[in-house]
Amino acid sequence: QLQASGGGLVPAGTSLRLSCAASRRPVSTYVMGWFRQVPGKEREFVAAIGETGRLRYYTDSVKGRFTISRDNAENTLYLRMIDLRPEDTAVYYCAARGSWISIPVITSQRNWPYWGQGTQVTVSS
Repeated sequence: QLQASGGGLVPAGTSLRLSCAASRRPVSTYVMGWFRQVPGKEREFVAAIGETGRLRYYTDSVKGRFTISRDNAENTLYLRMIDLRPEDTAVYYCAARGSWISIPVITSQRNWPYWGQGTQVTVSS
């Protein structure tokens, strides 16, 4: 079970850190990721991190502003977001899957079997 938190209403240019706590199973054996969704649109890939943290991948629009990390000892996934923009407004979801495979695989929401509930991030202009 995955539990996301840390969202909120913030002004543009500020920062937030999202957390995703896992229970029941250790996250150390899973690839973890963040997606986001706005009403009327498909869930969009944001970032993913491999089991050890060595592999990381970001969608172009967040590169240099968002950092995905994980603390396997704490069984928690993070997304540090800086320089937030109004277009970052969305419900953010954490997800888990068994292996990395490839970029096309991890960037599609259809390839992630485990999901947490979302946390709303709203960035005001």
